[in-house]
Amino acid sequence: MTEASEKPEVRENPTRPIVGVGAVVMNGDNVLLIKRGKPPKKNEWSLPGGAQMLGETTYDAVAREVLEETGLVIQPTCLLDVVDYIDRAPDGSLEFHYTLIDYLALTTDSHPVAGTDAVDARFFPLDEALALPLWTETRRLIELAADKMRQLSERH
Repeated sequence: MTEASEKPEVRENPTRPIVGVGAVVMNGDNVLLIKRGKPPKKNEWSLPGGAQMLGETTYDAVAREVLEETGLVIQPTCLLDVVDYIDRAPDGSLEFHYTLIDYLALTTDSHPVAGTDAVDARFFPLDEALALPLWTETRRLIELAADKMRQLSERH
């Protein structure tokens, strides 16, 4: 028997939003994407990330999730944005509801390996990543991260 705090989280048809974290992970001009192995957006390219655990900061959560999904150690640098992902079934019922906290993160490792919820993980040159059929928010976050990277390089 598990304690109340160890009950499995209901992700499909939730009764409240789930806090998720994600990262636009950059290695130079390359951006890390994972191909999702589970719903929502199964088999689509996406940012690595997942659900925050109780007692975990969002910075720790995003570093853990990226490590689990890709094997990469990252350094989250700054908040990019907070995004709502709400998905409804054809009958109008709620299937998924996530509040996603997305960060810009850096890594020097260039060899991701798909793990846990990812069926593939790889770095793409920025222009190739943006040419993929991505969720509009994923594309917007990658563009935000690229702008931040340009701003940082102009300062140095």
